[in-house]
Amino acid sequence: MKFIYNIFVSLLIFSMKIGAIFNYKLKKGLAGRRQSCDTVKSKFSAEDQVIWMHAASLGEYEQGLPVLEKLKEKLPHHKILITFFSPSGYENVIHKNTIADAICYLPFDKKIWIDEFTSHFKTDIFFTVKYDYWYNLLDELKKQGAKVFVVSALFYETQVFFKAYGNWFVEQLSKNVDWFFHQTTHSTALAKSIGLSNSSTAGDTRFDRVKKLRERDNFVEYIDEFKQNKKTIVFGSSWESEERLAEIVASKNRDLKIIIAPHDLKRVANLKEIFPNAMLYSQLTNSQVFNSSNSQVLIIDCIGILSKLYSYGDLAVVGGGFHSKGLHNILEAATFGIPVLFGDHYQKNPEADELIPQHGGKSFEDEFFAAPYILNLLNDEESMKKMSENARNFIDSQPNASDIILKKILS
Repeated sequence: MKFIYNIFVSLLIFSMKIGAIFNYKLKKGLAGRRQSCDTVKSKFSAEDQVIWMHAASLGEYEQGLPVLEKLKEKLPHHKILITFFSPSGYENVIHKNTIADAICYLPFDKKIWIDEFTSHFKTDIFFTVKYDYWYNLLDELKKQGAKVFVVSALFYETQVFFKAYGNWFVEQLSKNVDWFFHQTTHSTALAKSIGLSNSSTAGDTRFDRVKKLRERDNFVEYIDEFKQNKKTIVFGSSWESEERLAEIVASKNRDLKIIIAPHDLKRVANLKEIFPNAMLYSQLTNSQVFNSSNSQVLIIDCIGILSKLYSYGDLAVVGGGFHSKGLHNILEAATFGIPVLFGDHYQKNPEADELIPQHGGKSFEDEFFAAPYILNLLNDEESMKKMSENARNFIDSQPNASDIILKKILS
């Protein structure tokens, strides 16, 4: 099976090289991987004790960050390495001020490349977030004596571990991972059902992070002036379906203010076609925003402020749930105590399964079902208040997962 796995890795590399001809993000990812060894070689020595966090993309990075920050507090002399698989994670974090000594792409999981990459430093603690497993990497780390963990682990029935041919993958995890910290009791039970007894339920570390969002300064210039004390819907990480929903709602209630932060800035041009009178955030000036009484829609054409924008909303619509791409982060909205609405494709987002029965959020089959609900909800002050309270209480009731994880890692 290891031979087949290595063939799979080779095919993955080949397919990404072909895809890079047509996809700019893939091209950047391949180019970035060629620099990974040089990055760690320049930042670390072979004797450096390193805490290494691997995240597939931005969402996993944000999930693992509370644990990484606490480890750094407890082990201040250790150096920090963060690796990514996807360009979307790397590109969003590389320009930020972080605690990392080095940030780079994870090399493809071929033994020769992994051996070279890991030879430039000594990994003391390694953890991957959620379910991004690379078996040559895990095997090499264990041989080197690293402590290996999975943070916010999430197991579900359709994963390879539960297939007839999944025994080899389970064996690799069993021998190479010291402990799995699961998001849910269901995930823990699934892991134990296939023999991964080194498992416990710690909760979702994202709750730790979003609780802190309220404590910071969430001011965003010009937003109060744009709102003019009117009810405001924030469409976060929107895709085409959420944009159509915004269009329907805006046409039915002209007194609403709508803020749209698309999942990809390439969507800005499309949004301007849908909302020709919309204002672009990057072009706002004091004179413009104070004369914005006729502007119903504000398009956010920059990155990095969405989580702050939710604090200005009366209601949030979070993108990605109306198709198979996957739901974006609903917790960043819920923490500010506003109703959170989304599409019903959220199978890999257990937090949505919890928020809905607690009546802090609601899902819909498509935008046409969501629109009348939103319009009615905005006119029902009592229901708005109750959903808002439920959303905030949902966040507040969650355990501090990163403290639970830290205690076990350092024990």
